[in-house]
Amino acid sequence: MCQEIIEEFQKCHTDHPYAKFFDECTDWKIKFDQCFRLQYFSFFGTETCERKENLEERKRSKERLQAPEKKP
Repeated sequence: MCQEIIEEFQKCHTDHPYAKFFDECTDWKIKFDQCFRLQYFSFFGTETCERKENLEERKRSKERLQAPEKKP
């Protein structure tokens, strides 16, 4: 899926060995990052959401445990 973008990104770096340091290939880099991000979320999307919910639940539990106890 991202192979064409990767090839164009690498070609840009080959064609512009010095200009790549001055944002010559930035457009390809942005497309490259977006493509990988889409692949990641299409593969791990549901699992990632579940992990985020678990992390939030652990934070709430930790806060409850660290809260000072109220004496009657």
